[in-house]
Amino acid sequence: MVKKNTKLTPAIIRKQFPEFCYNSYKWSFVGSDFKIVFNFSAQKYKFKPVVKIKNVPASAKKIRKSILDNLVFNLGIIESFSYWKAFASPILNIKCGELDNKQIAWWEELLYRGLGQYFFENKINFKKHNFFKIIVSQRKAKPELYQVSTQNILLPISGGKDSFASLYLLSKYKKNIACFMLNPIPAALKGLQVLGVKNNIIAERKIDSQLLELNQQGFLNGHTPFVAYLSFLSVLAAVLFNKKYIILSNEKSSNEGNLKYLGEEINHQYSKTLDFENKFREYLKKYLSSNIEYFSLLRPLYELQIANIFANLKEILPIFLSCNEAEKTYSGTKTKLGRWCGACPKCLFVYMVLYPFAPTQTLKNIFNNEDLFNKPELLPILFQLIGEKEVKPWECVGTKDEANIAMYLSWKKNVIRDIEQPYLLEFFAENFINKNKNWEKEAQKLMNNWDTKNNIPKKFNYRRQIKF
Repeated sequence: MVKKNTKLTPAIIRKQFPEFCYNSYKWSFVGSDFKIVFNFSAQKYKFKPVVKIKNVPASAKKIRKSILDNLVFNLGIIESFSYWKAFASPILNIKCGELDNKQIAWWEELLYRGLGQYFFENKINFKKHNFFKIIVSQRKAKPELYQVSTQNILLPISGGKDSFASLYLLSKYKKNIACFMLNPIPAALKGLQVLGVKNNIIAERKIDSQLLELNQQGFLNGHTPFVAYLSFLSVLAAVLFNKKYIILSNEKSSNEGNLKYLGEEINHQYSKTLDFENKFREYLKKYLSSNIEYFSLLRPLYELQIANIFANLKEILPIFLSCNEAEKTYSGTKTKLGRWCGACPKCLFVYMVLYPFAPTQTLKNIFNNEDLFNKPELLPILFQLIGEKEVKPWECVGTKDEANIAMYLSWKKNVIRDIEQPYLLEFFAENFINKNKNWEKEAQKLMNNWDTKNNIPKKFNYRRQIKF
């Protein structure tokens, strides 16, 4: 065991905890809820996280046990990543299910690519020989694939601009949509209430408190691929509620990585990328459900284009919230802020992409009556967003090119209205505007972009209904 007062380096922890185990899962219908308890361990440490999907229909109880076992088992693998990361154990021993060789390779790749930021920030050499492998007792998985019988939609809602933009674009399907929320924040619930959306599905995920205690003691911590987790959970919810289409709100911008580490591109948003989407679709069809359709509605668009669409939702502008600092507790050491912090890369990026399209005072009201462009202390963050620093912020923000164009369009908005430029826009104009003679052409190209590399079924193609 790790001795007291020992500095917990990745090498020491890996040596002390050579194996992390996914021991078992248990699911049951408790009243109208579907409850799951997972059982993970690393030597003396035992973890039993709980997931609950609320108010499932009575028909869900008729689904064969083998199908639900398979869905819950797979959800447990992605859940295990959140606990494995405390130890970075060389072996993940899966004791409660079957995987074939292709599945094992799929999961190992997801861990490598989905935890890239974690490896970088903890200075872990994940390319070292025998760094990580998954072992299972059986390698002949033949899961029974579930088939849904409706054309209905499951739309995950976070409370941010992207998922609300998707809801706006799918307005003609409103009667067929169930909005799916995991540990919903007040902004998500209030936004749906304002829009009159009542068909909601809620899931609750409870982290084992012992993991938070280990984080406070200095065990390893870091980012895990949340959208990958949400994807597996959404498939389970789609089966329980009989929904054919799982429609996410991941954009083209997420394909851009943050930096290179050990020769590999590290992307904070990996599980939002087209690469992950394609690979998950293949996994879904082969191992989970043969006819559930999983895709991102916003895949053809940049964040700046989505902001333009979202600006039409005037009733949601004062409500939405996507500042990650608002929901952080720092392993239970702090209380959630619950509002835009106005000081992080996500806040500044959202501000800059909405600025060209939303009324300035409305935007200031959203950010606690602050003009973020008038905060000189945000200049270092601006440099990160527009590519003047080596590392792109570890946040779900747009590409460096569109951050530059957002600044140009924001500056242009004030020029047209003959309004004095706030500090950051004035700084941008003095230092960057003259370096590019094609701002207008590049802005028009980006704002009219439509990436044909997407998985959107023809019936949901909305290209003709949007004008930029």
